[in-house]
Amino acid sequence: MRPHEGQRRPRGRWRLTGRILMAILVSWLVAEKMVGILAPTPTVGFWRTLEGERAYAQAYAEVIDTLPVPDDVLDVTTDYGTIRALRWACTNPGPPLVLLAGHSSGAPMWAENLPDWIGTRTVIALDPLGDAGMSSQRVPLTNFEDQAEWISQTLNGLGVEQAHIVGHSFGGANAAILAVRHPALVATLTLLEPVIVVEQLPASALFWATLTQLPVPQDLKDRALAEIGGVSVEEVRERTPMSSLIDAASAHYSTALPLPRTLTDQEWQELDMPVRVDLAGTKSLAGGASAADRLHRLLPNATITLWPQATHSLPMQERETLGPQLMDFWQSHD
Repeated sequence: MRPHEGQRRPRGRWRLTGRILMAILVSWLVAEKMVGILAPTPTVGFWRTLEGERAYAQAYAEVIDTLPVPDDVLDVTTDYGTIRALRWACTNPGPPLVLLAGHSSGAPMWAENLPDWIGTRTVIALDPLGDAGMSSQRVPLTNFEDQAEWISQTLNGLGVEQAHIVGHSFGGANAAILAVRHPALVATLTLLEPVIVVEQLPASALFWATLTQLPVPQDLKDRALAEIGGVSVEEVRERTPMSSLIDAASAHYSTALPLPRTLTDQEWQELDMPVRVDLAGTKSLAGGASAADRLHRLLPNATITLWPQATHSLPMQERETLGPQLMDFWQSHD
């Protein structure tokens, strides 16, 4: 029996929400490219309205309420701003698990997976900087490498000398650049559908995402989100605590994030920690089978897994099978 098996499972359709989150991520990437052309000066992220911030905070609390109560809720000061960290302690002496979330979600993104991991080792979920969450940005992130700097400073502030680093989507990209820039902090690197760092986004996703940024009818925007996420239009419009959180983030938070970049062959080959990468075979934003081929060539000792039926919401969709595999991977490298 896994720890906290009797705990309430997260409410709502998390897998569906993961697909909607995927659509919002791609839409944001298109918008950021436009902003980078029109207004290249870096800024900091901020809430556009107090009402939007309150709506996000309420949804955030509702999602976290489905989980075991964190042992610590910490605010860590870095050169770039204050980072919110949720920590579930454990007596396991191995390195802690540090979770880096995808776009427009924050630490609650992991609500489907956390009950399986809490109690097996210390788990730390970070709210991102320059994106929606309870972290607060003060200094702009001027390039992709700055993502590694605030994460490394946060780990130092938490007294973490080394950790199992896990990232999904945009968080996977951040995890990858952390491993490149600060390899000593990374006991193992787990990348779940990491965007852009292996391959650029597929053209079809960019086409539909572009429509979401144009002044077109809402019905067409809903169709575009459904096409990107691999769901129906009706499902795009469905409301859950998690989708309400993501809606509030995408509608009311002005994101200020540098776009990830594709890592070079040399950068991948120089990673000397144990690496695991899980990629979706359907609606992948990380490159799917071609990304798996590239990584097999560059990282022959890594665990590269392609999930043929999975989408970009792989961590939630494949939780029952993926979760035990990940725990075995981390335990084997404690």
